[in-house]
Amino acid sequence: MNSDQPVVLVVGATGRTGRLIVEAAARHEMQPRALVRDPDRARPLVPAAEVVKGDLEDMSTLTQAVSGIDAVIFAHGSDRDGRPDAFERIDYGGVAHVLRALDEQRPRIVLLSTFFVTHRDHAFNDGGHALDWKRRSERLVRASGAPHTILRPGWLDQAAAGEDALVLEQGDLMEAGVSRQQVAETAVRSLLTDTAIGKTFELFAAPGPATQDWARLFAALKSDTPGRLDSVDDPANLPLSSEPDSVKTDISYLTKHNLDVISRQETS
Repeated sequence: MNSDQPVVLVVGATGRTGRLIVEAAARHEMQPRALVRDPDRARPLVPAAEVVKGDLEDMSTLTQAVSGIDAVIFAHGSDRDGRPDAFERIDYGGVAHVLRALDEQRPRIVLLSTFFVTHRDHAFNDGGHALDWKRRSERLVRASGAPHTILRPGWLDQAAAGEDALVLEQGDLMEAGVSRQQVAETAVRSLLTDTAIGKTFELFAAPGPATQDWARLFAALKSDTPGRLDSVDDPANLPLSSEPDSVKTDISYLTKHNLDVISRQETS
């Protein structure tokens, strides 16, 4: 990002992790912009942020929120939403609507997903298929062609005392804890570090000193393959051919839109 004080839209800014992301962005001299449904309730929770009103379920309300931004951090979730289709509406639908609202803009994107997102037989996937919808949201980000980083944090707030170092894994095989503060710092640092672009990884805490060389940490990771919907080591256990028509439509739209944007940029 070239701006001296880049504008970072934080989706899910009033959540426990989102508030820490707002603080971390401000600490790193960014301009956090909080997307919220109720500005009056939100302002005391995110005093460091510009607050803009919008509803993730209504794309028409997102125009102001995405205007002029340099980056987006998705930290939202539907954990307290009791509707049976909440994961589809919020975790997935919110990403789809923001990406569509961006139109010609190509900001840096950070998406907070979850570890075990590729484990379709895990208990996390019972009921509302939370893991499948989070994985589909990852696919939307990759299909958009935007410069992105996808974080898959481990058990939140279960890092032990003295586990200040970070472990970045790929392949979705490891299980461990990480603090929300570490997740927030990693999300913001990934916007400030070019070696994080195009990377998907699981994030855990480990014994040792806090990370200092962020460029080296991200550089050790494999990159997502351009044009591929899944991360480099993800299993092929969610075939696009068997996906809901709405998901196929979103993937097709974002893929084509990305190619159209690239074509216009090359001919301008």
